[in-house]
Amino acid sequence: MEAWLSQVLEWLALPQFGLTTVFVVSLVSATLLPLGSEPAVFGLVKLNPELFWPAILVATTGNALGGAINWWMGFGAKRAFENYKHSSVQAKALVWLERLGPKACFFAFLPAIGDPLATIAGWLKLPFWQCFFWGALGKFLRYVVMTAGALWIWPGQFQF
Repeated sequence: MEAWLSQVLEWLALPQFGLTTVFVVSLVSATLLPLGSEPAVFGLVKLNPELFWPAILVATTGNALGGAINWWMGFGAKRAFENYKHSSVQAKALVWLERLGPKACFFAFLPAIGDPLATIAGWLKLPFWQCFFWGALGKFLRYVVMTAGALWIWPGQFQF
């Protein structure tokens, strides 16, 4: 198991496979798996400052595609969801999501609630491309703010 993990980490080594690593980590972190992609983006940009915008765009693409995976998972799980009894909190969340519609997917960048939000949007069969757009916009702005902040606002906090 350790050899396999070492091999995976070697394949994803930032200096050697930079943008590919950022894409894979961003995609996986946008699914329901608990993983953050910001350290990979920051690490690549710290090692290669000229890759700021390419890293932001690649991370946004990977993270938005991960959100799309969540949407499709939710869409496919609609029957199971319909058979599940809702608590009052879940019912209120659904009403809120239905009222906001695809624009609610803008908040898919938030920790803990963002990934399930995209999944529930799929369950509700909200328009895919609108959800994808709003989710990608929120994720893009998160990457810009967090990476720029780590590089220029709080540079002493993130030293390698």
